Amino acid sequence: MAQIEVLTEDTRWTDAGLPALAEVACTAALVELSLDADYEISLLACSDARVAELNTEFRGKPTPTNVLSWPTEERGAAIPGMIPQLPDGAPHELELGDIAIAFETCVREAEEAEKPFNDHVTHLLVHGTLHLLGFDHINDPDAALMEGLETRILAKLGIEDPYST
Repeated sequence: MAQIEVLTEDTRWTDAGLPALAEVACTAALVELSLDADYEISLLACSDARVAELNTEFRGKPTPTNVLSWPTEERGAAIPGMIPQLPDGAPHELELGDIAIAFETCVREAEEAEKPFNDHVTHLLVHGTLHLLGFDHINDPDAALMEGLETRILAKLGIEDPYST
């Protein structure tokens, strides 16, 4: 089960029910990977302006994006397309890291894709959680692994494949 601490800077996220969406999404990602300890995730619910600041500071990209993540530990797989070194539930591994999510970008992307807002946000929270666990999409094998996991997790939550055209 995920223990999620939500810091709400943009109150539109409260109205959108982000804490409940986060609990479902992040927990589903952990369950899919058989991670059953009380892992901790910090979630910053903010605006595009705040995410643009963070994206500039940490990635050198002065634009907003939908979701950013900062894992507590680098866990990436040594071989592209392989499962990263997942935490084993030891006390020093319970804190997975931080996620920031931008309200306006999420709304815009959901509208453009003609998808329900809650489904899109759930997908992004699953995506961010997988990043905290060492998954990435930098190369084709890693992207295929991560997208496949996301699709399976979302299907179990009754959400359509976000990568289908």
